[in-house]
Amino acid sequence: MSVQHTLVKTADSDATEAVRRSSVFVYEAPVRAWHWINAALILVLIVSGYLIASPLPTLSGEASDHYQMGYIRFAHFAAAQLFIVAFVYRVYRGIVGNEHARQLFYVPFWRPRYWYEALYELSWYLFIVKNPKKYVGHNPLANLAMVVLFTLLTLFMIATGGALYAQGAGLDSWWTKLFGWVFLIWPNSQQVHTLHHLGMWLMVIFVILHVYAAIREDIMSRQTMLSAIITGDRYFRDDDP
Repeated sequence: MSVQHTLVKTADSDATEAVRRSSVFVYEAPVRAWHWINAALILVLIVSGYLIASPLPTLSGEASDHYQMGYIRFAHFAAAQLFIVAFVYRVYRGIVGNEHARQLFYVPFWRPRYWYEALYELSWYLFIVKNPKKYVGHNPLANLAMVVLFTLLTLFMIATGGALYAQGAGLDSWWTKLFGWVFLIWPNSQQVHTLHHLGMWLMVIFVILHVYAAIREDIMSRQTMLSAIITGDRYFRDDDP
């Protein structure tokens, strides 16, 4: 691909800069590895969580002969604990990584220009405007969606899931010490179960929107999205297809 002048912006900056390059390095290797591991863990959590809430038909004979739900619950608990570890590691990468690694944890809401750009991106997604803008990292609307629908939702799922797990681990467990406060907000355990299950469906919605937006942008905005999370480089194509 030939080198070209590309209009590049960052979501947290008012500055616009023309740079002579065909690609920009965005996602560091640890962030890319975390993304795909995290995606696999979320898939296991969603499937196992759904089956826990809506169990499979009862099998004949003794339950101990099959241990079907036991394996499903084990998969859910194991994936959940790895999910927590992965999220803590992602927070660490947000601290020591590049500026794009930090976009998952904050929104520059204090910048009026940010909200203008976010509304423009919303108009682009709704097919109101026809000319997409190009960004090195997440665009402003994606930045907001990632913080609200992933980061905050992840914290909620960890807190409620940890509290539910603490019930089985016991009152003297470190799970109770870390997440027992959840029952001070929602004393009814069934309510926490319901909220955790609703959170799962929000995560499903997030995954669908995330995949749709990535594929749509890769095709329509003339900049690579899917390959960027594999190679780390984002390529900017010519505006004319």
